[in-house]
Amino acid sequence: MSAPRAILHVDMDAFYASVEQRDDPRLRGQPVIVGGTSNRGVVAAASYEVRTFGVRSAMPIREALRRCPHAICVKPRMSVYREVSHQVFAIFHDYTPVVEGLSLDEAFLDVTASLALKGDAVSIARGIKDRIRADTQLSASVGVAPNKLVAKIASELEKPDGLTVVSAANLNTLLDPLSVRRLPGLGRKLGERVEAAGLATLGQLRLAPDQVLWPIFGRDSQRMRERAAGIDERPVMSEWDEKSISAEETFFSDLADHARMQSEVVRLADRAGARMRAQNLATGCVQVKIRRADFTTFTRQRRFEPTTTDSRTIAKVAAELLSAWLTEQPRARVRLLGVGVNHLHAADQMDLFASPGTAVSGTALDTTVDQIRERFGNFAVRRGSALPDARGVQDSPENMSEEAPGRRRTRTAPTRFEPR
Repeated sequence: MSAPRAILHVDMDAFYASVEQRDDPRLRGQPVIVGGTSNRGVVAAASYEVRTFGVRSAMPIREALRRCPHAICVKPRMSVYREVSHQVFAIFHDYTPVVEGLSLDEAFLDVTASLALKGDAVSIARGIKDRIRADTQLSASVGVAPNKLVAKIASELEKPDGLTVVSAANLNTLLDPLSVRRLPGLGRKLGERVEAAGLATLGQLRLAPDQVLWPIFGRDSQRMRERAAGIDERPVMSEWDEKSISAEETFFSDLADHARMQSEVVRLADRAGARMRAQNLATGCVQVKIRRADFTTFTRQRRFEPTTTDSRTIAKVAAELLSAWLTEQPRARVRLLGVGVNHLHAADQMDLFASPGTAVSGTALDTTVDQIRERFGNFAVRRGSALPDARGVQDSPENMSEEAPGRRRTRTAPTRFEPR
């Protein structure tokens, strides 16, 4: 049986309204509505001060002002909210690469693989909350649980600035007394039908017989019973999987030599950079993946500005990330290394060669190398630090996977070059 997962659901508190109150001291402590300022608009966000009057998101402005006539309406500033969101998500990625963003202000995080280095899940949750407050002057509520469903429910229970921890041991004790309306996705109309059937709490829904549930849910009866019991096997869908380009390799023999690891990271960074440029993309974040001999996997990443297409920059950042990890675990033996680039966007069109009389730029050099490899194969040109003798290995058949699929191999002498 696999070990329980450690899942966090982080939800910023009244995000848009809190940003407005942060940036305008006159709004602090006031009932603030972010949304359309005409009677035909809707509430995009409501501060906690205005929520006491029954004002909620998606409510028509006219109804909101009827409930709270002295509310202050503010136009949304989406560019500001996106900027703050980037700050918050950068904090998430400092703790784990397995981040599933749901919106600008909430995300699921799977921190299971981070526990050995970052501490237990509760410590990680506190660290994230503290970092968010220090970096943005805003608060967030966090639910900690074995799965996504329960983590999301938990994050709502102690808002604002809450931290609710649910374990397998106290799961039903915490969920059973809660209103069925707490179940994500139930909806208002379906919730009314469930309550009309005499099922007011999640505990009652969990224990309800089929003859009660079938008229309401039909074939979904068992699934709804499981959801009320806090059963959820869905994985956190990582941005690493969906919005990144990476290169990784598992070694036949575990690596112990730090210099060999660094040269392998340079080679993998070069490969990831070439794949990125082939799609005309640039990156603002580099990540390394490290799997120890005991199969424990670690990731480290760094964001930077300006974004780049330069393999040397990618390799430099990756090497620094690996060095930092090796400082923490100097005796570790490594069976897998990977380098990835994410936070991708379309690259600007760049000249192949620099102006006459100037040094060849990193981008121009990369582009030239990419064209040579496209014509003659991936072994035609390689960085000196990535050549077999520099890495302390010999070329072998498995290395040929670097060659483009379907391309006839051309026997060309490798060219050694070093970045200027």
